[in-house]
Amino acid sequence: MPVRKSIPMRKCTGCNEMKPKKELVRVVRSPEGEVSLDLTGRGAYVCRSSECLAKAIKAKRFEKAFSCEIPSEVYQKMEEEMKNGG
Repeated sequence: MPVRKSIPMRKCTGCNEMKPKKELVRVVRSPEGEVSLDLTGRGAYVCRSSECLAKAIKAKRFEKAFSCEIPSEVYQKMEEEMKNGG
């Protein structure tokens, strides 16, 4: 029998849908407390759409995931990175 590889699934913090990990963008918090988009490491996930990012920001889901308050400048930077292909 052929070996079936499972596709890693993650939940988008914006739309709350389970999607393949490769379709999502990871948001991470560094040990220094800086929050940013990242391609490797551990973090919260969001779809590659500005709508899902906006939903996650509005619902403060990143703040809940990282147990800290996130400045609006960080969200603005995330939005810019997402538009530029983050």
